[in-house]
Amino acid sequence: MSTVNKTAHSFDKTRFEALLNRRFFYAPAFEIYGGVAGLYDYGPPGSALQANIIAEWRKHFIVEEHMLELDTTIMTPAPVFETSGHVARFADWMVKDTKTGDVLRADHLVKNVLEARLASDKEARGLAAQPPKEDEKDKKKKKKNVKAAPLQLADEIVEKYERILAKLDDYTGPELGDLCRKHALKNPDTGNEVTEPVQFNLMFASSIGPTGQHPGFLRPETAQGHFLNFSRLLEYNNGRVPFASAQIGRSFRNEISPRAGLLRVREFTMAEIEHFVDPADKSHAHFNDVRHVVLSLLDRHTQSAGRTEVRKMSVGEAVDTGVVANQTLGYFLARIYMFLLKIGINPERLRFRQHMANEMAHYATDCWDAEIQNSYGWTECVGCADRAAYDLSVHSAKTGHPLVVRQALKEPIVVEKEVPEFNKKNLGKKFLKDAAVVQQIIGDMDETQLLAVKAQLSQGSATIASSESEQRTFELTPDLLTIERKTLKQSVREFVPNVIEPSFGLGRILYALLEHSFWCREQDVERGVLSLPPLVAPTKVLIVPLSAKEEFDPLVAEVSTKLRRAGVFSRVDDSNTSIGKRYSRNDELGTPFGVTLDFASVANRTMTLRERDTLTQLIGDIDEVIKVVIELVEGSITWADACQRLPAYDGVQAID
Repeated sequence: MSTVNKTAHSFDKTRFEALLNRRFFYAPAFEIYGGVAGLYDYGPPGSALQANIIAEWRKHFIVEEHMLELDTTIMTPAPVFETSGHVARFADWMVKDTKTGDVLRADHLVKNVLEARLASDKEARGLAAQPPKEDEKDKKKKKKNVKAAPLQLADEIVEKYERILAKLDDYTGPELGDLCRKHALKNPDTGNEVTEPVQFNLMFASSIGPTGQHPGFLRPETAQGHFLNFSRLLEYNNGRVPFASAQIGRSFRNEISPRAGLLRVREFTMAEIEHFVDPADKSHAHFNDVRHVVLSLLDRHTQSAGRTEVRKMSVGEAVDTGVVANQTLGYFLARIYMFLLKIGINPERLRFRQHMANEMAHYATDCWDAEIQNSYGWTECVGCADRAAYDLSVHSAKTGHPLVVRQALKEPIVVEKEVPEFNKKNLGKKFLKDAAVVQQIIGDMDETQLLAVKAQLSQGSATIASSESEQRTFELTPDLLTIERKTLKQSVREFVPNVIEPSFGLGRILYALLEHSFWCREQDVERGVLSLPPLVAPTKVLIVPLSAKEEFDPLVAEVSTKLRRAGVFSRVDDSNTSIGKRYSRNDELGTPFGVTLDFASVANRTMTLRERDTLTQLIGDIDEVIKVVIELVEGSITWADACQRLPAYDGVQAID
């Protein structure tokens, strides 16, 4: 089997983007109206690729992990996001060009300017190491006014810039502003200074109803739909935890200045999982199945020290040593890694980066991002957070609806505790509408506070105070309240579950996959190849009849029908161009296999099978070739296995 050199040519981003545009993987939305930044439409191959990624995601997570699937609404009433903290905290830091008023995201400004300076320094050091010849110096003088000469930085400045970039996600807004002033960071498009950073909320505001009486937002994530339906999900799962719910759907974020294609958009598809777990036991039943999986980890301590080197570590070791907080979090990191590799992400360009203190979401206790390297740098594509009990707790407190698990204990717990009892008739007469406030104050007291009140009551009366801003006091006497020590048997444990949340940005994953799959053949740099795995490739098989003559029609229809009935998406290309060009066009679309029907096929019922990357071809009976193709697409055999099943094609078919 022939080998393939996919690195003969360096990655050419211009050629890559031209391919995606020409073959309509995706394009700017509303293009003929001038477009809107951050909004894109997927064409036929892009839509099919996304659908195939989603199908594998559903299989890998929802089916294999027995998850409960949801589809909740996009439009969300404002009180939901006020309670969750999104209205107050779901924001990025923004700066403005002081002259043009153009807006930029503050951390992106710092990143882009410092990286440009480091790139210039690298170029300058390379030129210094290899002084140009005299004639080349003359050429440089001529180009002096066209391109600025590279700038070499002092070693300590280079180190300082690298430290800043390593911990960039940990800076607050004021600290980003300080960096802009200290290092003279200006708008790279205009050279103008920028304002101090201010927070900009990323949610799209809207209203519900014809009069706008119900303010709302387009959801920036799908998660809240899981939490608000927790009681129903728990009941559906027969009251047992742990369990997970999953959802795939659209989300919206009003990005400040989206400039990185599919990596930063304002409308996108997310796939999110909320795994509800007992806070006292975050072990995972299948953790040992993934304990051996080795990940590239960039922990918070390394970043805080201004470094970016990763540590190769098994998930088992990471959890055992406390690098990853618990088994359930570690289990999902491993499953995320396995999924990304399965769909074609290069493992050498994948790492897991732990959030630092300042960048941690308001609800999270630990969080790791699966970052994929691409031409824009390292990009977060999956977040995996331990959200603790934050969401369920705040929604329960706001609505009064208990979002809890009630778990029957195998062995009842016998406890002695101080138990308050009110004479509600007397209490109501004395305090009227404040009787409920008094009961709430006593109900919120712990054992120590109850003992203090009990001691006061034994002396004739006790004074308690409300926790309101305008504090009020209430005097209680033994005819209103008694506190006695009692022995209680607890047969039910009540708790608010914690949540482990893997959250996938499918558009970012799709773009990174396309970059990782793109290469050019040594002999044909003009036309690229997308080495998409058969699992996710938009078209699995190209059917190529030698010509458009009618005598080929029955065989083409037969092969196409048999493949499609087996669930294998195929496409017929009977255009009048050469077979080589037809295959080459579909190599650009990532089609992994092709079958050719010629006059020998009509006479002998034989068919050739071509593999996209190696260009090797096999031959066999039509039905046997179809069987091999189906198994290749399903992943039950490899191309090497296929080469053992079918003989190599030498370019000649005899016609009996």
